[in-house]
Amino acid sequence: MKKKKTEKANNMKITAKTKFSEVMKKYPETFEVFLNEGMHCFGCGLASMETIEQGCIAHGINPRELVKKLNEKIKK
Repeated sequence: MKKKKTEKANNMKITAKTKFSEVMKKYPETFEVFLNEGMHCFGCGLASMETIEQGCIAHGINPRELVKKLNEKIKK
């Protein structure tokens, strides 16, 4: 039987295309990772629309590295 879309969302893996708002809402423990990278996205009005990749580009951060750190954080 196929998983429902909502079930998949509950087991979400963060990607570069994931919006900041989705990550911060579902995984508040990732705030520390963003802060350590100099990204204060939870205070930014663009966070609800911007993807991790877009934010990384704007801040000069490698999106693959940040996504890796975020996923490591949520596994703990």
